[in-house]
Amino acid sequence: MHPGSTKMYRDLKDEYYWLGLKKDVAEYVSKCMVCQRVKAEHQFPSGLLQPLRIPEWKWEKITMGFVTGLPLSPSKKNSVWVIVDRLTKCAHLLLVHTMYTLDKLAELYIAEIVWLHGVPKSIVLDRDPRFTTRFWECLHQALGTRLNCSTSYHPQTDGQSECVIQMLQDMFWCCVIEFQGSWEN
Repeated sequence: MHPGSTKMYRDLKDEYYWLGLKKDVAEYVSKCMVCQRVKAEHQFPSGLLQPLRIPEWKWEKITMGFVTGLPLSPSKKNSVWVIVDRLTKCAHLLLVHTMYTLDKLAELYIAEIVWLHGVPKSIVLDRDPRFTTRFWECLHQALGTRLNCSTSYHPQTDGQSECVIQMLQDMFWCCVIEFQGSWEN
């Protein structure tokens, strides 16, 4: 999968040169069958963005969301929980099942995120029903974390989880098309 004609051109121009390189790269990327089948069209949200403040320390402010609708894997998982550090853009991809209880998700969150990075100061997340319940409010109140819920294309969010989720979905499609294997592998 190609990163896009502009990025690919920038990467190639340092090592190669020929007359019409930029045009050739744009044409090649636009005709790539894997990219055409995998990459989704991205539309800009309406209105002016109001970006969130840049965190001062890694893993103090995070975003999270789910990739759902995946086929059942050999280990009985059908979703990916995406948790992204807003400063470093590092992501944890936790394989889960949509029927996991809130207690199980909380255990997984504490075991995989809190254990490695500590308790974040704030979390920005989508309006997934798993997160908008009283459970998360109580959990974050007990942990001393502020819970910020967002909506799609809301001007107060930066869309980091959505960007990582879109890249992950593109990679899933690319791997399934090219290697015809399980998304979990």
